[in-house]
Amino acid sequence: MKRRMNNLFRRDGFAFILAMDHAAMMKSPALGEPGRIIREAAAGGADAFLTTLGIVKNYASDFGRAGIILRADGGISALKMPMDAMEQLYTAEDALRAGADAMLCMGYPGSAVNEHSLKYLAKLAADCDRWGLPLGAEMLPYGFEKVENSRSVENIAFACRQGAELGADFIKTEFVGGEEFKKVTEGCYAPVLVLGGSGAKSDEELLLSVKGAMDAGAKGVIMGRNIYRRENVAGICEAVAAVIHDHATVEEALRLI
Repeated sequence: MKRRMNNLFRRDGFAFILAMDHAAMMKSPALGEPGRIIREAAAGGADAFLTTLGIVKNYASDFGRAGIILRADGGISALKMPMDAMEQLYTAEDALRAGADAMLCMGYPGSAVNEHSLKYLAKLAADCDRWGLPLGAEMLPYGFEKVENSRSVENIAFACRQGAELGADFIKTEFVGGEEFKKVTEGCYAPVLVLGGSGAKSDEELLLSVKGAMDAGAKGVIMGRNIYRRENVAGICEAVAAVIHDHATVEEALRLI
């Protein structure tokens, strides 16, 4: 398992992962050329990719030496509102057969529709451990349901720790609270990586977010739409990688784009 984790995290213990799993659930016109995005992001410094079985099968040669994380769950569509409950779709054996280095699934504590994700997270953690395959968990309290204070630092901290307790080897979650985010990273013994979110950010806003998360103890990022929607994918990836791995300031990173 350690060798596979090394395909995601560099020797410094940090990781920059590009998420490209969105088209399995929602309309994603910016992902019209997956191979090009993968090649440009890898050239810019992305360490690994979170993606779907279809992309892994059809664009295997484009990943080069970058790590691959297979999205384990889904089975729902944004065409149906409200969306149905998510389900586990793939096993550890499926991921290994596809050549993936790890898997990732959702964990939605408190969700009225998707709290069962915690059960298949735990089962998948045991399955992945049996095969020596790392598992990531995207821990978001209440999922995307409208609950007051769902993204409080306390709720995020609880969710991330719960993901680690259920067996996840690394955690993906939302960056909240600025300096207070240290409560999340210090309270979770698995590496915490932050997501980018759907809201469009300027180059500076994106890099400030990455820098803030790193300063608060995050071990990197798993970001998608705020990167692959940009015209200069390689440039923004180089800038993000510089903040994560080279401890560049936002001003220094902006000059790389």
